[in-house]
Amino acid sequence: MIEGNTYLLNLTFPTQIEIKSTLLNIFLSSQAPFKLYYKNQFITFSPERFIKIENNLIKTYPMKGTIDAHIPNAHEKILTDEKEKAEHTMVVDLLRNDLSMVAKQVSVNKFRYIETIKAGQKSLLQVSSKITGVLENNWHERIGDILLPLLPAGSISGTPKIKTLEIINKVENYQRGFFSGAFGYFDGNKLDSAVMIRFIERKDGEFIYKSGGGITIDSNPKLEYEEMLEKVYLPVYYT
Repeated sequence: MIEGNTYLLNLTFPTQIEIKSTLLNIFLSSQAPFKLYYKNQFITFSPERFIKIENNLIKTYPMKGTIDAHIPNAHEKILTDEKEKAEHTMVVDLLRNDLSMVAKQVSVNKFRYIETIKAGQKSLLQVSSKITGVLENNWHERIGDILLPLLPAGSISGTPKIKTLEIINKVENYQRGFFSGAFGYFDGNKLDSAVMIRFIERKDGEFIYKSGGGITIDSNPKLEYEEMLEKVYLPVYYT
């Protein structure tokens, strides 16, 4: 980062976990804005939308900045933290530029607002923004041309994207696989999709939970590690 090769890098890591259940049972019991079960190989219960297209408008909602909601003054702490603000600003700028490759009149409609995410028996505060752009009337005919330039999502890669991805490939000591990809649906009129985070993979009879977070020059290694652990949870609630 000192050399300027990357300003924000989303570093991820696999954590081996023990589950006394099946992926399908967890999927059926989980509650999340977006979730996917794939052939007993992996599940994802994502809180983060990738892009949504409807009425010729393309929208993306980058998430960057997470804190335990039960920490005193958590809302104020996450919004006033300079490192978190810089990290979120870089992601918003990256995705604004990405949308500009496929859309016109791109603008940030809402900057750094708080969403509450249920993480099992606890709650997390997640900082999000809303960015929109205008597509041509025939966008239905060129979905691939729209999606490919936007992948991978900026929130799970970094900026500048190409160089940061090169660094990620060198420093991460495992293969992400489907993790941090995107999934969704298209019904002929609208498209909706999500980023594959909050991800459990079944491999060789073991369960691996893949999680991570954004690293900047101002990052505190201990706090970044704790944030990564905060994201290892099952969105299953018991009363």
